[in-house]
Amino acid sequence: MTDQLVQATLSNPRMGKIFSKSATDDVWDGNTLTDTLSGQQIGILMPSTTINRIQAQYSAGCAAYRIQNSATLVFQRFGFGVKDGLACYESSAISPYSINPNDILTVYPLPVAGAGTTNVLAWIVSSKGVELFEAKAVPDGVATEMKTVVNEQTIGDSMFNSNLASVHVQAEDGAIVDSIDIIDNSGGTVITLFGGVRGGSGGAMSLEYNLKVDGMALPIGKGFSLKVNTTSA
Repeated sequence: MTDQLVQATLSNPRMGKIFSKSATDDVWDGNTLTDTLSGQQIGILMPSTTINRIQAQYSAGCAAYRIQNSATLVFQRFGFGVKDGLACYESSAISPYSINPNDILTVYPLPVAGAGTTNVLAWIVSSKGVELFEAKAVPDGVATEMKTVVNEQTIGDSMFNSNLASVHVQAEDGAIVDSIDIIDNSGGTVITLFGGVRGGSGGAMSLEYNLKVDGMALPIGKGFSLKVNTTSA
């Protein structure tokens, strides 16, 4: 396994703290960020503090973060990091959140994939909840299924009988998300959404997202799949 430095600032208009971790790629477990001064987790260091900004950054590849209640396992806030050197305070806004004493901040980074391939992450929100999906080493021009990070389920298994609400996709640095497709159990295309490039490249629309779609109301049936098409950097 490989490691990379991941850092995050949690802040409000009056204060902020820096958290970091030499995080192991391709896992959630053990990748809990702690304060750079005290070594404490966010719930211990900042209980009842209301934050409205999370700036997370990784070394190379892509990365997701989540604030999770360690007792209930509920995700309180979640999102993507940006490559070190491309941070933007304005785009790091979140809905204000008061930190619970049980909260932890964890990260899930992926490194840069090999030549001609791309690593991709996607936060998927439905009426059933939120899940992080991934597709690793996606070959250029080949539609590849994305599955949940935790238990490798398809979208049809994980979110069956729910309504898809949002799709937020991040590919590794410099890569293009050409499109994502929702495919039904008969192989038909339910919807195709075009993405693009992010970060410091020409034509980039976001530092965090190759594709960001909200306000959906798409029913997810059994056997549905989520596929991504990419072009590597």
